[in-house]
Amino acid sequence: MKVKFEVECTPDEARQFFGLPDVKPMQDAMMSKLESQMTEAVDRFSPDSLLRSWFAFAPAGADVMRDMFDRLTKPGRPS
Repeated sequence: MKVKFEVECTPDEARQFFGLPDVKPMQDAMMSKLESQMTEAVDRFSPDSLLRSWFAFAPAGADVMRDMFDRLTKPGRPS
């Protein structure tokens, strides 16, 4: 003998039927916190902020880097 039951219900109705807690407010709070952390991380790793942090140790660091690339790309130029 084969018995088949089909139940149509929404996930909320199923959760309530089985007595599970409503975690929607907690999920919303965690998602907003995660979103703010991701936004801060994107701001920290923007190209502008990365270049500032790389060249913060010496103001002439950008000039040294540019001169190094000039020497590497122009082999006939004296060092």
